[in-house]
Amino acid sequence: MSAQTPSSSVVAGENAIPADEPARLRALAADLGIPGFVDVHTHFMPANVLTKVWQYFDRAQERGLRPWPITYRFDEAERLRRLRELGVLRFTAMLYPHRADMAEWLNGWAAEFAARTPDCAHTGTFFPEPDAGEYVGRALAGGAEVFKAHVQVGGYDPADRLLDPVWAQLEEAGTPVVIHCGSGPVAGAHTGVGPVAEVLARFPRLRLVIAHSGLPEYAQFLRLAEEYEGLSLDTCMTFTDFTEATAPFPAELLPRFAELALAGKVVLGSDYPNIPYPYVHQIEAIRALDLGDDVDRAILWGNGARMLGVEEAAC
Repeated sequence: MSAQTPSSSVVAGENAIPADEPARLRALAADLGIPGFVDVHTHFMPANVLTKVWQYFDRAQERGLRPWPITYRFDEAERLRRLRELGVLRFTAMLYPHRADMAEWLNGWAAEFAARTPDCAHTGTFFPEPDAGEYVGRALAGGAEVFKAHVQVGGYDPADRLLDPVWAQLEEAGTPVVIHCGSGPVAGAHTGVGPVAEVLARFPRLRLVIAHSGLPEYAQFLRLAEEYEGLSLDTCMTFTDFTEATAPFPAELLPRFAELALAGKVVLGSDYPNIPYPYVHQIEAIRALDLGDDVDRAILWGNGARMLGVEEAAC
């Protein structure tokens, strides 16, 4: 499939969305016998923060990246409407601080967003700072269901001892943490498998979800998922034409990837709305791997449904 040249489309920003996108996704779900999709890696955040995120991608070429048009550059209400129209029944509000004294404010916004958006899992975040353990504890007490950590944007070491109270609470609660720790698309001072392995050595029962399947360190993070029971991978941008052009997923790893999926350890993530292609391309790219209907049902629905507490999660 070509994500860039659909036969009929409406235009959003610089990229084209197929007019039949919802119908294609409904047909795909029906073919698998699933009610829809659970996406553990979608972004909703305060408008001023999201604007800055979009500005970052608008200047992607200045940072040595490929052009990165935001396909779903709409206001919040329209982004929600479109995501639901695509058949996504449960999703997240991934948000993250880039400096100290920001995370607790983001958590307050996320709690309010979850309260008015019942199909969005209550999402939290944190930063290595002296009061991180306290505000994460408050977020958990307030019903936070999933957290986001962005090592690359935050520029911090996940093994920083200031985060020990955070990891300890999240391990005890069994709350999943979607963590962007791979070195793509741009390496950071603390990206890669080493810092995460150090965290897991101290907190081995953590439920970490490795964003983007660990791009580009796919093999290292896959091995870590095989070693640690609580570790999962999300598919965010993995297998799409955009990612395969520069950081292809090794074909020889696919059998092990499928085994992890059947073990409940691969979940759908998309990066919506900040993707440079239509949403359907991510789903169809996973189907095109030809890993089997059981694997696809687990990735697109069952594993994420169990992770985010959706009723009747079994495939």
